[in-house]
Amino acid sequence: MTRRPGFLVYGLLVAFVLGSAFPIYWSFLVPSHGNDILTDKVPPLLPGGNFFSNAQQVLDTIPFWHALLNSVIVSGSVALSVVIFSTLAGFAFAKLAFRGSNVLFVLVVLTMAVPTQLGIIPLYMAMADFGWAGHLQAVIVPNLVSAFGVFWMRQYLADAVPSELIEAARSDGCSMIRVFWHVAVPAARPAAAMLGLFTFMQSWNDFLWPLIALDQNNPTIQLALEQLQAGYYVNYALVLAGTTLATIPIFLLFVAVGRQLVAGIMQGAVKG
Repeated sequence: MTRRPGFLVYGLLVAFVLGSAFPIYWSFLVPSHGNDILTDKVPPLLPGGNFFSNAQQVLDTIPFWHALLNSVIVSGSVALSVVIFSTLAGFAFAKLAFRGSNVLFVLVVLTMAVPTQLGIIPLYMAMADFGWAGHLQAVIVPNLVSAFGVFWMRQYLADAVPSELIEAARSDGCSMIRVFWHVAVPAARPAAAMLGLFTFMQSWNDFLWPLIALDQNNPTIQLALEQLQAGYYVNYALVLAGTTLATIPIFLLFVAVGRQLVAGIMQGAVKG
């Protein structure tokens, strides 16, 4: 008989949800009132009516839509590429027997121990030699493959796809690429959705490398938001209005793939 959780568990869950959601609500509450509530001893908890005027001022101050399109292109391209290459490499490491596979997989994992900051200067020199500095490909190309993505998909596919199923498909005359497409890809869908969402969010929030590789005329959304707080006076209502607008695509993406994300996390937890 399964024991149902008590009020203490529900109370902790409600407190956790409210604590997690409050920063997002505060980011909407401040621009809806203005900077005055930042100094109030008891700030209002209900939204005001100034959010859309502050949002319009954001759109007039920075190239918001251009930056938003750049972020969608960069994050979408990086997430799609990481999912494709990680699924292919993970399937190869998990289910294909070839000489040196263990050594190659260890080398892939070891690359995660190298700090990203160590490669910034040689990477920028390479982008400058290619003539890509200031263009979006300088941000996209270096992130097309992820060592963590290969590790994640390899660990997932090792358990999700039975070796007997692959042998049966091969005995029926399927080529390896058809086995990958018809057997591995459907099984990897929850893990691929989770990897794609996290990669999209990581690329969307990346600030350091786009700050170095791009210029102010061709920014991503994070660089455009940084322009809102440049100067001696920071208008927090504008900064938080821009932050709220920039969060909307991430929220829509989570709504679209949230079910696959939860399924991937739950299956990974059960197998772990």
